[in-house]
Amino acid sequence: MGFVSPQAHAEYDAAYDLAFAALPAPAGQHDVRTDFGTARVYRFGEQGPAPLVLLPGRAGTSIMWEPNLAALAAAHPVWTVDLIGEPGRSEQTSAIRTAADQAAWLDAVLAGLGLDAVHLVGYSFGGWLAANLAVRAPARLASVTLIDPVRTFAGFPLPLLVRTTLTLIPGIRRWARPSFLRWTAGGAEVPADDPVATIIDEGMRTFRITLPVPAPFTDGQLRSVRVPVLALIAGRSVMHDGRRAAARAEALLPDARVELWPSATHAIAGESPALVNARILEFLP
Repeated sequence: MGFVSPQAHAEYDAAYDLAFAALPAPAGQHDVRTDFGTARVYRFGEQGPAPLVLLPGRAGTSIMWEPNLAALAAAHPVWTVDLIGEPGRSEQTSAIRTAADQAAWLDAVLAGLGLDAVHLVGYSFGGWLAANLAVRAPARLASVTLIDPVRTFAGFPLPLLVRTTLTLIPGIRRWARPSFLRWTAGGAEVPADDPVATIIDEGMRTFRITLPVPAPFTDGQLRSVRVPVLALIAGRSVMHDGRRAAARAEALLPDARVELWPSATHAIAGESPALVNARILEFLP
């Protein structure tokens, strides 16, 4: 697990610093120890009640929230987490083997920051992490927002598994990575200087993730969620069947606002940041 070489780590760090400069200046930086490693967390905006904690998609780091941070931090204190076990500034020290392990380290981070009544916002794999915490350790949560979460309401389709595999094969992964990013965004060209695409691509190139595949949730687990949930599902997502995912979320979550955005791709938070930001802020009490 981890960076494939010291040189790769150095190259990633340089890319991270450059991309991070596109974010608003953080008001604070914390390294929170857990049983599974140390999580790097940044705070944006003023401290206060009703904190938002943002969990990125795979390899996205805190940088993935660049399109959304300024608007969210203007309304609430915002904390962003580089996920343990992924490229970024967090460091994994013990194996993460189960969904219970994933919930344990995330709950420990919230506890270490002294946060309660948290509005947890997760995107893609971060959405699965947020739902997983709501299922397994919801005591610190006030609400959960899930932005096109993977493997939460519907499974991975076969084309996704094939394309993901191509990004890992030596000799072809150099072209497969940018092709994969374009595909997730509905075929749209990604600017070469886009900080989010850059950091995801660099993470895929330099780091080998050994985390378990997100475990799907049973009907009973989803029915057990007692915090309010906002689910924004992309109708053109390559991560799942969006209509099926939205229907299952509506059927099973006890207290949920589910929106299917028919024309949105999995890049929903970046392609429509103003709308996504507005939905999140409208949902919060």
